[in-house]
Amino acid sequence: MTQFNEATLNELVGRVLGDIGGAVSVPLVRIGDALGLYRTLKEIGPATADELASAAGCASRYVREWLSAQAASGYVRHEGGTFSLTPEQSFIFAEPDSPVHLIGAFDTAAAMVENQPKVQAAFKTGRGVAWGEQAGCMFCAVARLFRPGYVNALVQDWLPALDGVVDRLKAGATVADVGCGHGLSTILMAQAFPKSHFTGYDFHPASIAAATAHARSHGLTNLTFEVGRAQDFGGRDLDLITCFDCLHDMGDPQGAASHIRKALKAGGTWMVVEPMAGDALDDNINPVGRIYYSASTMICVPTSLAQETGLALGAQAGEKRIAAVIRSGGFNQVRRAAETPLNMVLEAT
Repeated sequence: MTQFNEATLNELVGRVLGDIGGAVSVPLVRIGDALGLYRTLKEIGPATADELASAAGCASRYVREWLSAQAASGYVRHEGGTFSLTPEQSFIFAEPDSPVHLIGAFDTAAAMVENQPKVQAAFKTGRGVAWGEQAGCMFCAVARLFRPGYVNALVQDWLPALDGVVDRLKAGATVADVGCGHGLSTILMAQAFPKSHFTGYDFHPASIAAATAHARSHGLTNLTFEVGRAQDFGGRDLDLITCFDCLHDMGDPQGAASHIRKALKAGGTWMVVEPMAGDALDDNINPVGRIYYSASTMICVPTSLAQETGLALGAQAGEKRIAAVIRSGGFNQVRRAAETPLNMVLEAT
């Protein structure tokens, strides 16, 4: 009979039960977001279940059960028969521009579960699952996941950390945002630097259509979006090229690095934003690494393997390996210019 340490077993069981609680919270959090329950509770709380249901236009019995689950998760506060959001809970669930607004992570988790059959089949074949073929609106969820970080750090911290780049952008620079997805990063830069011109490129036509619609809704005239791959997009003589959380997803990131080097003018800069990671597995056995390795298994590696050479760097490739890819394109200098708990910002010249 297998011998085990009972205390260690109980600790692991407790951890797994906590994980299961988090997993079954995914649809409830998304319901709360979609129906405006968090937002309404922030506005009217403290409130009873009946009061929240009335204000949100929902059925009271469902809202009462939802609130009970949220209280048990620690996502809302319950006291004396009423429910409310603490400032910290509101920051996570009810304020879209908060740096820790995490609803997009729940959307991404749901898309990952929906994507399981395709990735599971790929485990046997070794083939990839193309970005546009992944389940549901994976690209919508990922765009929402990254939005808080970009809104709160891109213009304020990341660009100023690059050598001389902000001055060039203020004066009027030509910029390509490669792998732009829904274009949030491109739009933020275009809004901040009206004298510069920005072109967002992505190989996924549906993402470019969404990005174009977003830009139009903002009334911006200093940016455009085009379908294009990192290895052969059309821009030339560029002052700045940016890649946000996408280099590790590319099938041929070395080819992308080479093309980006040629597309930059002399003295130009490449900003590469990648998931935070150490260079060894042991460095990444932590909560952030756990999320990124899981997402990498379900999203990043399948996406890369569906393209060209399928290098499949993965979301936890680490700075050393990413820098080697960058240098393979002809860049001489690579440095970490900035970082957050979730991202590292590399400057290549």
